[in-house]
Amino acid sequence: MSESDVFVQPTAAGWVDAAPGVRRRMLGHNSDLMMVEVAFEKGAAGDLHAHPHVQVSYVASGSFEMTIGDRTVIIGQGDSYYVPANVVHGCTALEPGVLIDSFTPHREDFL
Repeated sequence: MSESDVFVQPTAAGWVDAAPGVRRRMLGHNSDLMMVEVAFEKGAAGDLHAHPHVQVSYVASGSFEMTIGDRTVIIGQGDSYYVPANVVHGCTALEPGVLIDSFTPHREDFL
């Protein structure tokens, strides 16, 4: 497992298509922690899913209908959320937006 450089410039990380209308790029990471920028077009969805990683995310821009477990709320710029390990979650972009996702441990499937 490689680690990112201690300084990561946004232009250094390439975008990867994650789903229709959703793309992501890796920011800093090591085996214990990972940060990812995820950009959504209006109407794009992060389908409901679960993973063994703990996730904390920040809404950098836009607004989203976010479901975590049995709760669904509208979140917007400046909001954040916490997803415990193995809890089903997903979102739909109500307008173009960006989420900053942090995971512990790192997401091997993203590397």
